[in-house]
Amino acid sequence: MTLSSDRVRFDEALPRALTIAYDVAAAGVDVLLVRDVLGRCSLIVDDREHHITSEVAADWTERLNSTLRPYAADRPLVFVTQLFAADELLGSKRIQSDLMHPRDKGHGQVRILENTVVGEDWAQVSTPTVETDGSRTHRTALYGFKGGVGRTTATAMLSRHLTDRGFVVLVVDLDLESPGAGPLLIAEALLPQYGIVDQLVESAVANAEGLDLVASTGYAPPSGRGELWVAPARGRGARGAPYAYVDKLNRVYSDIPGATFADRIESAVRACELAVARNTESGRRPDVVLLDSRAGIHDIAAITISRLCDLALLFGADNTQTWEGYGDLFAAWQSSGQARQIREKLRMVASMVPDSPQRPMDAYLTSFREHAWECFSALYDDDVPLPATGELVPGAFTPSLEDDSAPHYPIPILFEQGLVGLDAQNSPGWQSRAFVQAAYGDFLSIATRLITADPQNEAT
Repeated sequence: MTLSSDRVRFDEALPRALTIAYDVAAAGVDVLLVRDVLGRCSLIVDDREHHITSEVAADWTERLNSTLRPYAADRPLVFVTQLFAADELLGSKRIQSDLMHPRDKGHGQVRILENTVVGEDWAQVSTPTVETDGSRTHRTALYGFKGGVGRTTATAMLSRHLTDRGFVVLVVDLDLESPGAGPLLIAEALLPQYGIVDQLVESAVANAEGLDLVASTGYAPPSGRGELWVAPARGRGARGAPYAYVDKLNRVYSDIPGATFADRIESAVRACELAVARNTESGRRPDVVLLDSRAGIHDIAAITISRLCDLALLFGADNTQTWEGYGDLFAAWQSSGQARQIREKLRMVASMVPDSPQRPMDAYLTSFREHAWECFSALYDDDVPLPATGELVPGAFTPSLEDDSAPHYPIPILFEQGLVGLDAQNSPGWQSRAFVQAAYGDFLSIATRLITADPQNEAT
């Protein structure tokens, strides 16, 4: 009988494979560690300028097989000279450098290529597109690791608040499995004929031209200058034809020739932005786009946070589920080397903060802040002075627990019983009610400052 301690589990396989990869790289060759969709590992060794004897190759292969066991690929060791399209593989944009281990002098480089079914876009951080005239719409993602934290309601509140300040605002509902932003902001009869799912389906067959993707909510702000638009996940459909939303949803997640799913989502958001410009009398693109993201560790959320947004508001409650979830996510960013690129655009939102004799609001927020700081420590630089000078590493990002501008410092949204089960469609003017404004006051003020970068900034 084989004891469980003799087995190699998924969590152990990659560290073991990396150890072997660094031993191989010590011979002066570059190594690409490839992990397939089942978690099996293989080493691609660049032998173009180094001769590797058959004896050494056999030793490496046997070590990979015996150390990784079921997580060794069918061909655990492959040489670049044996590959048909080596340059294409070695030049993949999905390859990550292993930043966790410094490269020793005389050693080859070790890199990692993860092949996954979902989630790889969490490690692909990029900057939103800048227009040819140098301008760029500011995109803010609203994301919650768990559902039911009031993210969509907060999106609606923030969109109205920004519109009141004279901005052209577009809300894009990317929660395709559970659409909510559209119905919350606009009456069903005013929805555009098509939604995000239609753009994804039609663009896959080069048939997206002329889609009616956005609609004005009809909201008239006090300033008279702002506009509020919505791009729903689900449109109202064409008269006389069934709207097969589930059938469309089943087809949106695939890559197509020349475009990954991430490319397609980015194109869909951009198409909605351009549609607003075509429909406004001034031809203005949106000043601000709010992306209502799907909850959980899902590709849409990964693309929204890692690729599409300038600011990501991370919703959560002070509980184990929140901190374990974000802890896993932050650890993935750290291990993939993306922490530095993404951490300063993150900000925690403490949603539905209670205030009761059993748990006063101040005590709740203090606990939330402490747990968030512990969680974010995976993304922060170590607060360790240089041995020679006693000073911190130049440029180190080490915010303190009490730093109210730091990503971990929570923006509060207060819990109000009146918001539970609120039927927005049949409650006109619900956003203006005193208890709603009280619950969202701090959130709206701070989020607006983060988006505009100036608390006094108004659209012109």
